[in-house]
Amino acid sequence: MKLFYHIGRYALFVRRLFSRPEKPSLYRAEVLREMNSIGIGSLGIVSIISVFIGAVITIQSAYNLTNPFIPIYAVAVITRDSIILEFSPTIICLVLAGKVGSSIASELGTMKVTEQIDALEIMGINSASYLVLPKIIAAVLIIPFVTMVSMFLGILGGWIGGTSSGVITSHDFVRGLLDSFVPFNITFALIKTITFAFAITSVSAYHGYYTSGGALEVGKTSTRAVVYSSTVILILDYLLTQLFLS
Repeated sequence: MKLFYHIGRYALFVRRLFSRPEKPSLYRAEVLREMNSIGIGSLGIVSIISVFIGAVITIQSAYNLTNPFIPIYAVAVITRDSIILEFSPTIICLVLAGKVGSSIASELGTMKVTEQIDALEIMGINSASYLVLPKIIAAVLIIPFVTMVSMFLGILGGWIGGTSSGVITSHDFVRGLLDSFVPFNITFALIKTITFAFAITSVSAYHGYYTSGGALEVGKTSTRAVVYSSTVILILDYLLTQLFLS
């Protein structure tokens, strides 16, 4: 029953975000600041993970393709589709759920336990919209860009790892990248990314906004935000895959 309680309160929380937003001019600078924090600040870890995972996928694919009737350029096809369809939109968003989600939850949780959110409410400000909506807008705008960077670097890492280890030539890798390419895969990946971006920020903000207790609870809230947002991402990943690819 507690699950349904949180689902209902989360739905009311999201409704409140959009029910009485503040003036757009108040959001502009905050959205840009959050875009820098959420997206640009995450490019370092995303780049490192993408390059090395792309290289690992390529080498492992070549290792497992022992059938002589399967052309070697199929390794690049597997790398390309794995990165575009699943790794960049899903795994990277799981990484961001840990980095960005915990930061949002701890920030709002600290404001809640120090009664800063209550002060905003007393001033007649819709605190949920004022504090959370810029984060959601920024995440929805910038995380797809981070995903595109991850796709490029993942494929680049696959090319570097494959050619440097000798499992595939550069010519075969490029041939595989161009073979049977489906442009809708990128569209589908971006749809997933936008959905995941909303889930990361809204679920993490929900847990932070309703933190109660003291400083110890802020740490617990941060952990819960990462766990629940990651779980929601995996559930949405399954549902969207069933909806668009089945």
